[in-house]
Amino acid sequence: MNRRDALLASFGAAVGGAPPLASAQDVRKVYHIATLGFGVSGAESGATGLRPTDKSIIAFRGGMRDLGYRHGEHFVTESRVDGGRPERLPALAAELVRQQPDVIVAGGGLPAVALKQATSTIPIVMAASVDPVGQGLVQSLARPGGNVTGMSLQSTDTIGKRLELLKELVPGAAPVAVLWYRADPLDWQVAEAAARSRGWKLLSFELRDVGEIEAAIKTAAAARASGLLVLGGGVLFAHAKRIAELAASQRLPSMFTLRPLVEAGGLMSHGADLNDIWRRAATFVDKILRGAKPGDLPVEQPTRFELVINLKTARAIGLTIPRSLLLRADEAIQ
Repeated sequence: MNRRDALLASFGAAVGGAPPLASAQDVRKVYHIATLGFGVSGAESGATGLRPTDKSIIAFRGGMRDLGYRHGEHFVTESRVDGGRPERLPALAAELVRQQPDVIVAGGGLPAVALKQATSTIPIVMAASVDPVGQGLVQSLARPGGNVTGMSLQSTDTIGKRLELLKELVPGAAPVAVLWYRADPLDWQVAEAAARSRGWKLLSFELRDVGEIEAAIKTAAAARASGLLVLGGGVLFAHAKRIAELAASQRLPSMFTLRPLVEAGGLMSHGADLNDIWRRAATFVDKILRGAKPGDLPVEQPTRFELVINLKTARAIGLTIPRSLLLRADEAIQ
């Protein structure tokens, strides 16, 4: 039994012992779609099965459903997440490539890089890559070339805005601590330039390993930082709850890139609507399954951005959110 037959048989058992599809022709119509990403929970269990709990996977399957694809009937999926350990991505990418799926969806730039290094033939659809050109994933946004296309996150473009929102929340001369992952130096460079142009002081906390998170946040609090700007959201997804808890314990207002990190307990986020990006990724998968070449499909940029505020976290650290911010928020989590 080959890999795809095994997946189909497993699905049949999960829905009550239904037999696998009867003919080889039917089997060929069931596409094998793999996903590789970070995952807020850091666990693969949330991204697999008939009822996944990972919101990005739910959004992707919803996009596929809107295009007429039913999970288990027209496609099956297999997911891998790095569990907050980006060094695992090359091995996970190689594992998925060996299974020869029809398409792989990459949940972020680093997973896409790992996949591109593992295969030059299997189509890769990016969901939320920070800098596709800078990371060598595509030749240009308009003409990607190669086997990679999809959605950019454009998070670097909004770093200045996130810094402004954080300073509006906690004005004054005290510096803002910036937590960033060493694999994404562009994030820090953009934040530094934005602060310099506004006359604001930043404290840089470069993470070489996620094990340095706790010490960095405690050091930021000891340095009397006014707030915490967290960059490199993808790598830190699996550690979002821990970062939020540490920031709250030090009474540091925290600003993140994406909504899931605020849902995990962070104070605020401003950035692209991640669920919308994953839903849009389904349109790329559909075009590729219909015969389009990834290199001919222009990379799309997000059109929906959102400001999300966690009022429960604000109360926990004794912070009052200005009415001006609340009026602009797309959602205030109670």
